[in-house]
Amino acid sequence: MDSAPTPPEVSAYQLGESVGYLLSRVKSSMSNMVTQRTMAELGITSTQGSILFMVASGKCLLAAELAREYGIDASAVTRLIDRLEKRGLLTRLRCHDDRRAVRLALTPEGHAIAARMPAIFTGVMDKLLNGFTPEEVGFLKSMLRRALLNSGDPTGLLRDSTASSENKTS
Repeated sequence: MDSAPTPPEVSAYQLGESVGYLLSRVKSSMSNMVTQRTMAELGITSTQGSILFMVASGKCLLAAELAREYGIDASAVTRLIDRLEKRGLLTRLRCHDDRRAVRLALTPEGHAIAARMPAIFTGVMDKLLNGFTPEEVGFLKSMLRRALLNSGDPTGLLRDSTASSENKTS
């Protein structure tokens, strides 16, 4: 079986110079590092820990909000919630105002795990940003917020008012 020659535009493309590729690799490395910690320390994946954290923080209280936040389909979110519910980390509660809506609530064990996630996130980010100056970290965050705004994502406008631009992990 003959393999087709690589088109010149593909072979000329320098993947290592692609901002998209680099962002993707950093995100993948960060996720893998968080998963290594959460599996070892908590017995859950980074996504499960992150979901527990999002529910605990009040940012995502509905499955649809989680789907939007993570850019995954509703059925994948449902499977993740099913696993967390089966483990006794969260529960589904019908809304009194709208019986169609199902709110997510953490169990005491789910809250305990969510409370441990910031230290894990911070530890991973400290390792990834080792050697960066506070100014570089602030500039990186500023650029990432601008990219989010350019994409139409209002998250770029959000900024934790208690965080300092010198803090590596904010």
